[in-house]
Amino acid sequence: MALYVLMTKLTPEISADLKKREAIGKEWKKKVDKVCPDVVWKAHYALLGPYDFMDIYEADSDETAAKVSMITRSNGALSVETWPAFNWTHFLEIIKDCH
Repeated sequence: MALYVLMTKLTPEISADLKKREAIGKEWKKKVDKVCPDVVWKAHYALLGPYDFMDIYEADSDETAAKVSMITRSNGALSVETWPAFNWTHFLEIIKDCH
């Protein structure tokens, strides 16, 4: 399983209505779990900055990560970025022959 970071910025309409934000978030999670049942959620953070949320999860493929992104975009996200990530130990293994 590969590791991904999902950065989400909500639309102003959703950001302005806290009760609506919670309901949309629950509906988003149900959709992602239904379409991508093999996704393993590692962390979910609310942020104070250019993004509203950061999710860290494992997925079996880039295609599954793309589905998570598209479901997020179709459920009230103004912008979505998905970044592949590596834990530090694995990163060191990857680069050991680079120097």
